[in-house]
Amino acid sequence: MTDDTFPAAGSRRVLDPQEDTAAFKALTHPLRIRLLGLLRQDGAATASELAAATGESSASASYHLRVLAKYGFIAEAEHRDGRERRWKAVHEVTTWSNAAMSGSDDAGRAFLAAVHRAQADHFARALAGYQRRLDAGLVPPEWLEPSGVMDLMVRLTPESLTELFEVVERTIGDLAARDGDDPRAEQVALFLAGLPVGTGLPAGEPPAREGREP
Repeated sequence: MTDDTFPAAGSRRVLDPQEDTAAFKALTHPLRIRLLGLLRQDGAATASELAAATGESSASASYHLRVLAKYGFIAEAEHRDGRERRWKAVHEVTTWSNAAMSGSDDAGRAFLAAVHRAQADHFARALAGYQRRLDAGLVPPEWLEPSGVMDLMVRLTPESLTELFEVVERTIGDLAARDGDDPRAEQVALFLAGLPVGTGLPAGEPPAREGREP
């Protein structure tokens, strides 16, 4: 996101698997997902700045930024000078129907897989960064107790899982609006997954170990 407020409905882009095929194909590239995420999180930036943040070359970052711009995910921002183009995110959130994407075609399923991998990578980077700050004594005392990771195994119906996501999203929006002008507020990386475990793995795949980490 480009600011500390939870995105309103007007700042979302809803992808349709029939009408936006080229757009969601463009987002199957992991670097494009990360570039878009950085622009939303940190605000406008140049290709060079984003290249430094991702460990890519400026040429590679520039190419993928142009692809994102072609499909309306980003646009040119106000330039500080005339030397290098700056980019900004057009929307704060991209959403879609999981059912529609899964039932569309191979491209739709590839898009979901790419996004899920990017989200898992984002979580891993956020957790590693938090741990480095914790080890270095850089996490303020007031943040020690509320921060962390929780995992649960519960039995829910599809309707209850849908309701849970709706309640969480609504609550996050209310709290972010309340804390938007508080000088003590910081950006907080939140991750929520609701994944039915199931039992029907394809033949040849060993079952994963389930359980909570100590």
